[in-house]
Amino acid sequence: MTTISADMAEGRDPVNRGGSDQDAGTGSSKADVAYQRILSGINAGRYAPGARLVLAQLAAELEMSVVPVREAIRRLQSESVVAYTRNVGATVIGIDPEIYHDTMETLALVEGYSTALCAPLITAEEIERARAINERMRGLLADFNAVEFTRLNKEFHSVLFEHHQNSHILDLVHRGWARLAALRSSTFAYVPHRADRSVAEHDHLLDLIAAGAEFAAVEQAARHHRLNTLNAYLDHVAASNGDADSSSV
Repeated sequence: MTTISADMAEGRDPVNRGGSDQDAGTGSSKADVAYQRILSGINAGRYAPGARLVLAQLAAELEMSVVPVREAIRRLQSESVVAYTRNVGATVIGIDPEIYHDTMETLALVEGYSTALCAPLITAEEIERARAINERMRGLLADFNAVEFTRLNKEFHSVLFEHHQNSHILDLVHRGWARLAALRSSTFAYVPHRADRSVAEHDHLLDLIAAGAEFAAVEQAARHHRLNTLNAYLDHVAASNGDADSSSV
């Protein structure tokens, strides 16, 4: 994809930006705020894949000047969250379904094995901590917040695989989660209907661990839990593509 600088995308001189763009002493912190808020909007689905990110409009929404917003957009571009296309400007890059599929499928294998490996050593206190996190997730269902739900989801699973195990397997799990973060994968923003079932599957997984279930049962439950989310997202992509095909007929 051909890309251009933020200034060029907005029709500005990339060297001489002009006086009002200079927020001396405050640009950096405001840029961080703009970055976090725009990224949260992308993860929550407010800025959908392919949506244009117009600097002036974002600046007005965030109640700040264009300069920190431009810096935030550049940072998002460097992280492959945003792309600049000639004659279009800044747009949100969507999740690549193929990369997402491979990442989730691999994570299902290693995280399922990891969770089952840790299960006999997970303490009653850790199980209760995981249950408390899951209840917080359940509390988000009525007024759904995909970003917070995703954050708590990672916290929940970390309780189950973060300790008591082969360090190489743990590294593979961490790599899988990091890959999802690089994909900006708040999957629940795309499939919010999956959240309710996900919480119920958490309950089932914790019940198995608390009951001292066999390795195979815990591994299967953890693996299928991950794959169920993957399949829900792939169904969403297929349905979206079908709608697009129908609208073009």
